Amino acid sequence: MDKPSATAGAQSLRRALQLLRLLAEHQEDGIRLTDVMAATGLERSTAHRLLSCLAEEQFAERGEDKAYRLGIDAMQLGFASMRRVPLVDACRPLMQRLARMSGDTVFLVIRQGDYCLCLHREEGHFPVKVFTTDVGGRRLLGLGAGGLALMAALADAEIERLFERHAAEYAQAGFARERLLQAVRRTRAAGWADIVDTLTTGVSGVGATFAPSAGTLAAISFGAITPRLPPERKAELGQLLTAQLAQAECPRAAPEEL
Repeated sequence: MDKPSATAGAQSLRRALQLLRLLAEHQEDGIRLTDVMAATGLERSTAHRLLSCLAEEQFAERGEDKAYRLGIDAMQLGFASMRRVPLVDACRPLMQRLARMSGDTVFLVIRQGDYCLCLHREEGHFPVKVFTTDVGGRRLLGLGAGGLALMAALADAEIERLFERHAAEYAQAGFARERLLQAVRRTRAAGWADIVDTLTTGVSGVGATFAPSAGTLAAISFGAITPRLPPERKAELGQLLTAQLAQAECPRAAPEEL
C-alpha cells in the first residue's frame, strides 16, 4: 500500500489519506473492515486503528451495518474546496468558449472511484437548457457522456470489475454488459463519447477526457436535448471538443485498448 516518497516519517499519514480515498470510492454502500484489509493489504489491527482514529476525528463513521463511510468533517472539507477548485479555474475559459460556440450546456467532471463528480457547468445560449447533473452531483461511470469517456480510458479488467460491482444499476439504466462494452469500444474508436437517453429521456451528450495532472482523469462534455444532437452534429461537437482540448494544451488521456 505504501508508495516510495522522499517524505520521511509520514507512513501513517499516507495510509490514513489512502483510507480516506477508499472510503470516498465506497461512500454510497460503505466498506467493511475486512474489505478495507483486502483492498489495502493492511493488517487487521492497523486498519482498525486508523479507521478508529478517523472516526474519532469525524473524518469517518461506522454505520449500523458495520460499514465505514466518510464522516461529516471530511464532507465539510470537500464542500469548502468546491468554492474554489483550481481545475475549475483553469478550465472555465475553455468551457465558456465551448458553451458560446455550441450554444449548449458544458460540464466538467472528474473520476471519483466508481463515479464521476461534476465540478462545474457553463450554460450556452440555446433557450432549452440541459441540467442533468448539478455541481457536486455524482453519476456512475459510463452513464453520462463525460462518465463514458472516463470509463473508456480505463483498463479492460477494471471496467469488468466496475460492471460486476454495479450490475444492477447498469441494468436499470438499460446497459447489459455487452452494450456497455460496445459503447466503450465506440468511444475509443472515435476519440470521444456520445450518449442518448442514458441519464434522462430526450437528452444526449458528447464528451472527451483529458489528464490535468498525473493521476487525475477529467472530462468535458456537452449536454443538449436529443433533437439538437443528430449523429452529424455529435461528430462536429466531438471534433470541436477534442480540437479545443488540444489547443488549450490539456493533455488527453490515453485509453486502454479493448
